[in-house]
Amino acid sequence: MISATSIPNIITIIRIILTPVIVTTLLSHNFTMALYLFMVAGISDGLDGFLAKQFNWQTRLGAILDPLADKFMLVLSYVVLGYLQLVPLWLVFIVLIRDVIIVAGAVGYHYGVDYCKLTPTITSKINTFLQIMLVLLVIFWQIYPISVFFLKFSFLLVAFSTTISGIYYVWIWTYKAINTTTRNNNETN
Repeated sequence: MISATSIPNIITIIRIILTPVIVTTLLSHNFTMALYLFMVAGISDGLDGFLAKQFNWQTRLGAILDPLADKFMLVLSYVVLGYLQLVPLWLVFIVLIRDVIIVAGAVGYHYGVDYCKLTPTITSKINTFLQIMLVLLVIFWQIYPISVFFLKFSFLLVAFSTTISGIYYVWIWTYKAINTTTRNNNETN
């Protein structure tokens, strides 16, 4: 029997399962289906978080799965859109580098300093929202062409938010590592 606390995790797992389907539809140039699937995945991202917080259905598994599902969906979408030359490769690179830095920083902190609790920052939430919106915009643009200026502006906006979010994570992890190390050194002395 499935408990209510599992509902956000089930929604997250559905998003993970949808990701290869989205990739396949993009690669086959079925942009209408890709748009619908990505919209469902994007809505599920907000829905699982809302349910977990609203009804106190937060779990350790969900805290790990949700950001991994986001990374999986967004990174693969950006790589495929870059491969299809619908998103500039420099933007794909920025998205990939930020996520590599975040994951490496979290792993390094966890194994080198202290237990790592994965909590998204407000800059990260804004960045994830903007990245999702850009993927939707790029796919939508394949069906209904819009202003190229608006599309290029959106590339710059996502590049900026991704960079700021990455820098903020580096600052946070560095600050936490220094404080934890200093506190641990003071306690042993």
